[in-house]
Amino acid sequence: MAVVKTTRSIPELIGDVVNDFTVLVRKETELARVEMSEKIGDLGIGIGLLVGGSVLLIPALVILLQAAVAGLVAAGIASAWSALIVGGVVLLIGFILLAFGISRLKSARPVPTRTIGQLERDAEMAKSQVRNDNDPSERAA
Repeated sequence: MAVVKTTRSIPELIGDVVNDFTVLVRKETELARVEMSEKIGDLGIGIGLLVGGSVLLIPALVILLQAAVAGLVAAGIASAWSALIVGGVVLLIGFILLAFGISRLKSARPVPTRTIGQLERDAEMAKSQVRNDNDPSERAA
C-alpha cells in the first residue's frame, strides 16, 4: 500500500491509483480462480455420485424384474425372495447415492459469491478513500 503524503503531485496520485488497482485486480482474479475451482470440484463429486447411483439403479431394476418373473413362474418362493432382497438392497443404495449427488449439485453453484462480496467491499473502500482525498478540510489539518 502507498504511503500517504501531505502533498502529492497528480502523476504520483495516478501512479499510486494504477498500482493499487493492478494489485487489487490481480488478487481478486486469484480469489475468483480459487473459488471457481472449489465449485467445480463440488460439481464433479455431485456428478460422480449421480453416475454411481444411476449405474446401481439399472442392475437393481433388472434384478427386481427377474425376481418378479421368477416369483410368478416358481410360485414356490425361495430363489425369487433372495433375488428380491438383493434387488431391494441395491435399489436402496442407488437411491441413497442419487440423493447425495443431487444435494451436492444443489449446493454447488458455480458463482464466485465470496469474490463478488469482496469486490463490493473493495468498491466501498475505494469510494470512501476518494471522498477523503477530495475533502479539503482533511488536507488543511
